[in-house]
Amino acid sequence: MRVVNLVFGGLVGLALWPFRALSPWAGMASLSLLTALLMLAVFKLTSDQAAVRKAKDAIKAHLLELRLFKDNLRVSLGAQGGILKANLRYAAANLRPLLVMIVPLVLILTQMSLWFDRAPLRPGEETLVKVLLDAGSDPAGISIALEPGSNLIIDSPAVRIPDDHEVVWRLRAVDEGAGRVLVTAGGRTIEKAVAVGGRPLTRISSVASRGSFWKRLLHPGEPPLPAGTPVRSIEVLYPAKKLAVFGLAIHWLIAYFILSLVFGFALKGVFKVEI
Repeated sequence: MRVVNLVFGGLVGLALWPFRALSPWAGMASLSLLTALLMLAVFKLTSDQAAVRKAKDAIKAHLLELRLFKDNLRVSLGAQGGILKANLRYAAANLRPLLVMIVPLVLILTQMSLWFDRAPLRPGEETLVKVLLDAGSDPAGISIALEPGSNLIIDSPAVRIPDDHEVVWRLRAVDEGAGRVLVTAGGRTIEKAVAVGGRPLTRISSVASRGSFWKRLLHPGEPPLPAGTPVRSIEVLYPAKKLAVFGLAIHWLIAYFILSLVFGFALKGVFKVEI
């Protein structure tokens, strides 16, 4: 999984590299366009284009039938049944490309979350660092310490939460730059990156963890934590990032899917693809 994350992380980072100093919308538009091109290629190569076209034509014909014979109950019911059957054929014709796309799309989304989900800390801003321990570890009895980097300071002593197997510190950012915290537990020291300031488009890894395949999939920003320590994960609570448009704040996932669909439908005629 580490190799897969490195490959997809490198591809997403390469696509966003020219736009790091620009508005996040520029990078979002770039990735949405590339996703639309990928989807069009997959649909053209893996879907039954004739079946898609036939199903769409049948839906249009039955909709016209409903409009023309709206006063005839028997014809209207038959048209509605025809629309249902045509929709099922349409869904079946598109099933294969959707199954092909789902794996790379999930990997792309997990990498995009590192760029668009969280904003870096600002100088003077406070945050929490949460260390999650193994279920068998008692936070009140374990020896654990946090050492902040030069651009961070600890604002309060550690708070140990036995019920949640957590130890929490409050940190404050001082200067811009790529920072870090060092967590020492079980005789081992673990490093976690912390971002303070930076460009409008900055890669943010909020969680470093070890454990299951799904955790490595959902948190691909840093290498898995080493085994042999009671630390399961280290999380830095960054502020959420929103994309602003016309005075509104939009979640990046909504913007991504809308732009990908717009680009896809705008270019399907150019590539002669039925969707």
